[in-house]
Amino acid sequence: MTDDDDIEREIKYMFIRTNMLIRKFKKCSVAVKTKLFKSFCLCFHDIGLWKYFKVGRMNKFRSCYNKCVKLFFGYRRADSVTTMLRELALPTFDTILFNSKQR
Repeated sequence: MTDDDDIEREIKYMFIRTNMLIRKFKKCSVAVKTKLFKSFCLCFHDIGLWKYFKVGRMNKFRSCYNKCVKLFFGYRRADSVTTMLRELALPTFDTILFNSKQR
């Protein structure tokens, strides 16, 4: 009776969608990539309903989000997540979670 399976599914789909975008839109401008990422990778199903999950599973999802942003936009592994998200005008993972709970 936990939401861990749903979180794992969203992690898998996040990587699938990001890899598809990388393969098809690798040479696009940052503005186009940002629009595509917001459209295809920030649509999490039922994230606002998740209530019972392991903290480690949610940390894995947070890590997945940050890794996908870095991969798609061509940032290095050592680059700061905060700086990267600010430059791209993308929400942090915690902001996504907070906004999904407010609706």
